Amino acid sequence: MADRALMEKINALPDAMKIEVEHFVEFLLTKQSPVSPANDDGQKKCRQAGVLKGKIWMADDF
Repeated sequence: MADRALMEKINALPDAMKIEVEHFVEFLLTKQSPVSPANDDGQKKCRQAGVLKGKIWMADDF
C-alpha cells in the first residue's frame, strides 16, 4: 500500500482511533526489534541454578 493512501485513510479516522493506530505502530516497532537484557560484553546473561539457595523459605503446610 502506498504511503499516501495509508496517510489518507489514517487522516479519515476520528482522533481517538488515530491514537490507537499510533499505539499499535509503536507496539509493532518494539515487536520487530526486541531489546534483550545483556551484560557488559553485549551477550545475554546465563541463568545459574542455586543462586537463591537458602534465601527462600516455604511453610511445610503450603
